[in-house]
Amino acid sequence: MQLGLVTYQWGADWDLPTLIKNCEKTGFRGVELRTTHKHGVEPALDEAARREVAKRFADSHVELVGLGTTCEYHSPEAAVLRKNIEETKAFIKLCHDVGGSGVKVRPNGLPAGVPTAKTLEQIGRSLDEVAAFGEGYGVEIRLEIHGRGTSEIPNIRKIMDVSKNPGSKLCWNCNNEDTAGPGLAANFNSVKERLGTVHIHDLISSYPWVELFDLLKKAKFQGWTLLEEGAKTDDPIRVMQYYRLLWERMAGEKDEG
Repeated sequence: MQLGLVTYQWGADWDLPTLIKNCEKTGFRGVELRTTHKHGVEPALDEAARREVAKRFADSHVELVGLGTTCEYHSPEAAVLRKNIEETKAFIKLCHDVGGSGVKVRPNGLPAGVPTAKTLEQIGRSLDEVAAFGEGYGVEIRLEIHGRGTSEIPNIRKIMDVSKNPGSKLCWNCNNEDTAGPGLAANFNSVKERLGTVHIHDLISSYPWVELFDLLKKAKFQGWTLLEEGAKTDDPIRVMQYYRLLWERMAGEKDEG
């Protein structure tokens, strides 16, 4: 397993050179760049700017894990759905050009008045379309387990049963819903073969972190666990250093710092 950062709150206000420098300083070896934030890695970048982003990461000790979008496929409105699919394709091209390996998308809930089965199938078909597009660019699609109803693991399983493209992956998001029904282990094991990345949060919260890391190790997961922290801090560098030490303990890694 490897530790990286999602620029959700921590890193949201850092430009790209500062972000890379701070990740190197704190031992975070990768980063998922969330759209709209100060680093400015967006589809509007021209070819020269894309080459510059790729070079910055290539010249550093930090890997660009991917791009975190807000593209979502649950809307019952055909025009809205198509807009999100086409926007995802633009991010796929960008991700390829800047040297990333994947684009994070999400479901964001079950719309009222629409049969759940219809929505889940629509999300799965849309995910399959963008994953097939991503194959041509060497970019995988990571569906974040997110949203009211769509964060329930049985529903995620149904989405992934529709989206069979090998480039269609999951981003395990460490939600409270993970422990529902048969429990964390059964839910995790039902989708573990599609796991691409993991979003982790406050490691001293009530979520069963030790059990999750044990499950990841049993599954021989060697991908990215990415800190997506919602709470702001006045001293992110210091907190990130402490966080890395706690992560290393849970992940079974030695502290190299």
